[in-house]
Amino acid sequence: MAATLEARTVSIAIRRDWREVYEFAHRPENFPRWASGGATSLRREGDEWVAEAPAGQVRIRFTGRNDFGVLDHHVILATGAEIYIPLRVIANGTGAEVMLTLFRLPEMTDAIFARDAEWVAKDLAALKALLES
Repeated sequence: MAATLEARTVSIAIRRDWREVYEFAHRPENFPRWASGGATSLRREGDEWVAEAPAGQVRIRFTGRNDFGVLDHHVILATGAEIYIPLRVIANGTGAEVMLTLFRLPEMTDAIFARDAEWVAKDLAALKALLES
């Protein structure tokens, strides 16, 4: 049985209806506009997307459009390692709450896990700024 990983959920409130936030964020084409950790470029190849990311070329499988605010995706590194990234948009009053859960992989030091959480917070802040402007 696989070990349970330490997890940290990073969230941000956005002053837009949650459905509008979801409609923007679920489109892979919009991903490079706010998710700096995920891609500087993105192109579709079949059911996956290929991105040039800070760690090199990665493949990304996004969850299909749904009515539940689920934006989960899987990032496949050049090494073949696959990272599951749960991402949700939910209603928060008349606005939205966007939440990304970051799992601490076995090889991550405290410093790397903290850095990745800060990176997620920065990306979510970029999404907020983009959608509230």
